[in-house]
Amino acid sequence: MGIVVVGDVALDVVAAHAGSIVHGGDARAKIALTTGGAGANTAAWLAYCGIETVLVARVGDDVAGRRASEELTTTGVRCAFTIDHDAATCCVVVLVDGDGQRSMLPDRGAGKNLAATDLDPALLRDARHLHLSGYVLLDEETREAGLGMLAAAHDAGLTTSVDPQAAALITDPALFLTELRDVDVLLPNLDELAVLTGSRDPASAATLLGTVGAVAVTTGPAGASWVDKDGIVSVPAAPGDCVDSTGAGDAFDAGLLSELLAGKAPEDCLLAGVRLGAMAVGQVGAQPGPVNRR
Repeated sequence: MGIVVVGDVALDVVAAHAGSIVHGGDARAKIALTTGGAGANTAAWLAYCGIETVLVARVGDDVAGRRASEELTTTGVRCAFTIDHDAATCCVVVLVDGDGQRSMLPDRGAGKNLAATDLDPALLRDARHLHLSGYVLLDEETREAGLGMLAAAHDAGLTTSVDPQAAALITDPALFLTELRDVDVLLPNLDELAVLTGSRDPASAATLLGTVGAVAVTTGPAGASWVDKDGIVSVPAAPGDCVDSTGAGDAFDAGLLSELLAGKAPEDCLLAGVRLGAMAVGQVGAQPGPVNRR
């Protein structure tokens, strides 16, 4: 029994530029087309970890959707996609600067039409955990679908996790926290933690424990921390160069969840997360590349 992941599948147009973007002008860049989307990224890395993984998402009836399905299936992900004939597959323009830091321009496309009924109840009977991308909750058009899926997972006896995904999109922190009630693990980065608690100190995550069961905070170059009722555990970052930070948090989620489902201690879960995060940032693209695939 494995994990159901709910989130976007996307065509990522990754533009790595060494210099500044020239407004109204030209700037040289290296361009790559890769399969992405927060849900798809986490699912691909979970499969890399050997976890039985099902990805629930909406894609368009187009080349991008078919390519994503083929590539994810190759990695070992079972694609439970709803084909949307009225919208294109999500597309994201990813701008990567000389330090490997990414800025994103997303068009969620078919992902904006996600519905609670896209999750087949039979998938929950064969799973232990449901992981939801926060983008689903942060879009008014899919919020109810996300809440419905979390409720269905709880009713089926699954544990759950949510990655907030984007601090800039959490415009109503109080509402967002209300939506997270009874989630077992929250997976924010420091920016998202600051929006939710008012502090970038990982220890501030303790204030969220009345809402969620535990918080795993990624702290960038400092590593990651786990906060629960027993206190805080922290680990350093894994060594490596940052080529493209796209999907680092998604990979971290997969590493941590794979160990969590195996019953490992928080420190082991964090170490697995930072290891996969370092692998993700060391390449262009947010999913396991051919060199990484087992």
